[in-house]
Amino acid sequence: MATHAKSAGRGGPERRFDSRSPLVIDVSRLGRRPGSFLAYQETVPSPVRIGAELVAIEKGAPLDLDLQLQSVSEGVLVSGTVSAPTVGECARCLTELTGDVEIDLTELYAYPDSTTDETTEADEMGRVGASGHADTVNLEQPIIDAVGLALPFSPLCRPDCPGLCPDCGVALATAEPGHHHDKIDPRWAKLAAMMPDDERPGGDE
Repeated sequence: MATHAKSAGRGGPERRFDSRSPLVIDVSRLGRRPGSFLAYQETVPSPVRIGAELVAIEKGAPLDLDLQLQSVSEGVLVSGTVSAPTVGECARCLTELTGDVEIDLTELYAYPDSTTDETTEADEMGRVGASGHADTVNLEQPIIDAVGLALPFSPLCRPDCPGLCPDCGVALATAEPGHHHDKIDPRWAKLAAMMPDDERPGGDE
């Protein structure tokens, strides 16, 4: 859930992840006995910028991980929540926005050579050890996918934001009441420039 206020899904080009990423978690202590579980609560820096063009979790921002790791017959089930601060700008008036986002995460990572591993594609489900180190799971892509769906594509500072003046670019929400610009037909522009100020359109009456 995003308080203010799309990333590419897994079907896109394969991406190489850094095995040293703070989102690569060691699950060796979990063991492989189905039903065993571990609580995992950490705050780690985001290894990349996560989100949309106008609003995102910035690289290095704190990611609060509140997860449970559970051993199941086919792999490791990761469930819980991830929350982080977000920054961006209003799609209409470009005002800076700050907020936060919280996502629910439920992800199964298949053991190598398991039935699930053999019957699913690599872009459909994570794999234990896919980061290059045995007994690890990489949370980065699931978090990228979930945050991309949770954040608005066009964030607004408020639902009725009037945007910017198309003539001068001032934010209409803070402009004086009735803000507008008198427009002169280009064919009469030179003539208007020759007129005294008080006789020009929009001049003093």
